[in-house]
Amino acid sequence: MLLATLLGLAAAFVQYFKIPVLRQIVKVYIELFRNTPLLIQLFFLYFGLPRVLGISPSPELCGVIGLGLLGGSYMAEAFRSGLEAVDNVQTESALSLGMTRPQALRYVIFPQAAAISMPAFVANIIFLLKETSVFSAISLMDLMFTAKDLIGMYSKTVECLAMLVVFYLIILLPVSILGSVVERRLRRGSFGD
Repeated sequence: MLLATLLGLAAAFVQYFKIPVLRQIVKVYIELFRNTPLLIQLFFLYFGLPRVLGISPSPELCGVIGLGLLGGSYMAEAFRSGLEAVDNVQTESALSLGMTRPQALRYVIFPQAAAISMPAFVANIIFLLKETSVFSAISLMDLMFTAKDLIGMYSKTVECLAMLVVFYLIILLPVSILGSVVERRLRRGSFGD
């Protein structure tokens, strides 16, 4: 999640400030990772890199990199839309009050953009947590992998799948509730309305 957030912020700032060459690279990155399934990305990292580059990353590293790159592409769009939603008048007003551009970004634009981006940010976090269910395809132990093992050992499919649902709820429900609380707190002062 941290890698996805940092990549997303960096890509959003590149797009927001319209940095010439980097902007095109970021566009390609976003389109590539948003329009291909995580499973294919993981297969490329886990099975393709050893063939192409001779690098054999561990399943854990492939999972972190794959999820980070996928999440970064979604986070970039969420943060970019938040930054672009802040009216230019806000920047002009901050500059006319004597703030520098970095100060205007830090104290005026970014707080409003964060409030606007928060619902998409929380939705992306939940989406990424659910996407971990495909990690079992690269032999990485996750909840789905464990459920499949239990089904194979005890032949209790319904019970194991019900447990899987409960465990995902235990993980995702607090994230959703916390995200809602943070959204409400950020919206005070009509940010994001």
